[in-house]
Amino acid sequence: MAFYRDHIYTHLVDRLGNPPPIREIRQRILPLAKGIVLEIGVGSGVNFAYYDPRKVTRLYALEPNARMIRLAERRRLQTQLDIQFVGLPGERIPLGDGTVDTVVSTFTLCTIPGVLEALRGIGRVLRRDGRIIFFEHAISPDPHIRRWQNRWAPILFRVFEGLRLTRDIPALLAEGGFHIERMEAAYLAAFPKSWAYFCWGTAILLTDRDRNAEGEIAWSRARKRTAVSESKRTTNHSLSR
Repeated sequence: MAFYRDHIYTHLVDRLGNPPPIREIRQRILPLAKGIVLEIGVGSGVNFAYYDPRKVTRLYALEPNARMIRLAERRRLQTQLDIQFVGLPGERIPLGDGTVDTVVSTFTLCTIPGVLEALRGIGRVLRRDGRIIFFEHAISPDPHIRRWQNRWAPILFRVFEGLRLTRDIPALLAEGGFHIERMEAAYLAAFPKSWAYFCWGTAILLTDRDRNAEGEIAWSRARKRTAVSESKRTTNHSLSR
């Protein structure tokens, strides 16, 4: 598996990971990044070409795969960006609290194993007025396509080193403490559709006030469900007498 990861997978992703429909989305969303940027799972550095160097002060490129970093180094030389590669010692992002303006994740939240822990780490380093730009595989809203995603999931998990086709990215962002500002989702290829459903957009950190408001809404909804359930039980009991 180490040989596949280091010698085959890296080149597979580098050669096949940026077809025209995906390239178009990168061109739309990555220029939104500004200030000090952290890109998680930078891979072979394919995103470097789409950042606006006039808006990005510094780019921290986080990538634990040494072979990927070698490929990314070549792309770094083709840009005007100030890029600093960082590792992941102890599974903790090696940056200070509230030091990053923008976090970028393209096909990382749908791949890494501890996604909620990663989102909390992102929330730690992100400034309160910062945002995350995401572009990910996602679970399809179509039940028929979802069945095919579930069938393909174990195969693609192995071929693409942890890719999970069936993650609910919006729900994970919310659970990780983020509010989605805007999001689009679509099939970016006609076949196989089960491989080609993606979502992309931006999200901001929830404030304590937002969390309290969402908690109150959830509590209110739970109260209503309980009241309806108790009403039904009372009605059924009366009818059975």
